[in-house]
Amino acid sequence: MYRDHEITVPVLVVDDDPDVRLAMRMLLRSEGIPSVEVDSPAAALDAVSRREFSCALVDLNYTADTTSGHEGLELVVRIREDAPELPLVAMTAWGSIDVAVQAMRLGAADFIEKPWNNARMIHTLRSQIALGEIREENRRLRTETALARQAGDMLRVCDSSAMRRVVELIGRIAVGDANVLILGENGTGKSLFAREIHALSGRAAHPVIRVDMGSLPDARFADEMFGEDKPVPRSGRFELAHGGSLIMEEIASIHPLQQAKLLRVLEEGELERGGTMRTRRVDVRIISTTNADLDAAIRSDRFRRDLLYRLNAMQVRLPPLRERQDDIVPLARHFMLRDCRRRGRGAMTFSPSAERALRTYDWPGNVRELEHAIERAALLGNHDTIDAEGLALRRLSDTPMALDNLTLPEAEELLVRNALERNEYNLQRAADSLGISRQALYRRLGKHRAKGTEFIG
Repeated sequence: MYRDHEITVPVLVVDDDPDVRLAMRMLLRSEGIPSVEVDSPAAALDAVSRREFSCALVDLNYTADTTSGHEGLELVVRIREDAPELPLVAMTAWGSIDVAVQAMRLGAADFIEKPWNNARMIHTLRSQIALGEIREENRRLRTETALARQAGDMLRVCDSSAMRRVVELIGRIAVGDANVLILGENGTGKSLFAREIHALSGRAAHPVIRVDMGSLPDARFADEMFGEDKPVPRSGRFELAHGGSLIMEEIASIHPLQQAKLLRVLEEGELERGGTMRTRRVDVRIISTTNADLDAAIRSDRFRRDLLYRLNAMQVRLPPLRERQDDIVPLARHFMLRDCRRRGRGAMTFSPSAERALRTYDWPGNVRELEHAIERAALLGNHDTIDAEGLALRRLSDTPMALDNLTLPEAEELLVRNALERNEYNLQRAADSLGISRQALYRRLGKHRAKGTEFIG
């Protein structure tokens, strides 16, 4: 059923017996399944925090306690906390079925007895990997549908002449297949409109992959974008987006040495993964975004003119919010209604003084700042009507965030937003400022996005 399906993301094997790890590596290799083997629960948690796996095969007994399965059960719980979507198969010695049943109650999807039957082992792993891929694809489709709906809602709310021109242009551009460059200040919604172009295109049924170019270290640029075959096969962003769209955010931050590598793929539609000379063809539409002056970057030799020509077949310039006066109050009402629905509270309205404050403020942070201001007012407001004082627009950047009336999830969401904005949406810097790992920040972003929050770029 699953044998013809190529698996490129490795299986994590956790066992303290070197003979078991070797036997499993050889079995999986013979089936074309890449693997990573570790010898302890601590090493397993470290591996899960550092990279992606298609499945985890976890032994339940280790040297410190070879009979009760306590260490293995605790590891199942920890992996479920750190990687809730990772398929997990427990492995235990014959006669310890009760421990395996406990593991399944704690989140394992299946279990295998030692000594294992090779055919059953491979069938179980391939089945769990396939189910995991289906769940991930469903999650991706739900996310993309929600984001596309959000972008569509924002487009419908906006009625200024400047945005009507943008909406008309996006409608014409989306149905084609040319690469698109979206320009605009920070916070104007470039990422959302990039997703809207994909959602309206003929590629909508295929993946849309987003990558923050400013967060890719130079040493990992080629592997992240084009993939690698060693030490284990891994698809890069181009391959993941095959048939669909690749959104490259903040393209002006790409180092000139990396721009040449990118240009070749755009010109030829071909790439080689690191560690192999095998050429792979990719069919990807590129949607790029930036807030930088690319003409100035070209004049100072920080950006290649020929690369810009490849990216700039079609161009959309998003106007700043201060040039869209007619959109400010409708957008504010849209954000307020959305936040009230999400938090299960009655509708809140703006007083005339609040609407005047919204229209007269210059919004240096654009739509993103407006969204944050409305969310903050909704969280901290004690009445059904928000007035100018409740918006506190002139004090937002100078006053410490008031967290007294917030629940822990609400406070966390605001802190994450604040860190992202302070660090211009560079995920690594935002994670460092919060004192957490980048993987931990990803998990928090995923949690808040799952409940309907979007972090506008």
